[in-house]
Amino acid sequence: MKPERSFAMKLARGFTLVELLIVVAIIGVIAAIAVPQYGDYVTRSKLTEATATLSEHRVKMEQYFQDNRTYVSACQAGSIAVTPTGRYFAYDCGTPTATTFTVTATGVAAQGMSGFVFTINQANARATTTVGTGWSGDGSTCWVTNKAGGC
Repeated sequence: MKPERSFAMKLARGFTLVELLIVVAIIGVIAAIAVPQYGDYVTRSKLTEATATLSEHRVKMEQYFQDNRTYVSACQAGSIAVTPTGRYFAYDCGTPTATTFTVTATGVAAQGMSGFVFTINQANARATTTVGTGWSGDGSTCWVTNKAGGC
């Protein structure tokens, strides 16, 4: 009877404390790597709103110019190029002149985009005026789309 009893005790045995601590340590390491990467991924996905909206709005400004031969009044209500709105960025057309304009997208702090400012002008010159904390690329002559300052 003794061998059967020993076999039954081995089956009922659970995890040891060391095994559980190893699993917890592995989960901690994975979380320490994954959570910051996920945050960067979310920020990068929000940046696409600004870049897409600015590109689209530049086309509308050019359409307005083709119809009116000026950019003046292009961003006013009722025109084809009315100032865009967004969830993660606030947009501003500034004061367009007859031959120039600059549209600016400024990150909304309440949406976690504080510090990001992108611009585009009539010559399709794209610029990143400032970027958020921990990002590189202030003053770039392109739209920064990753944390290292790449465009």
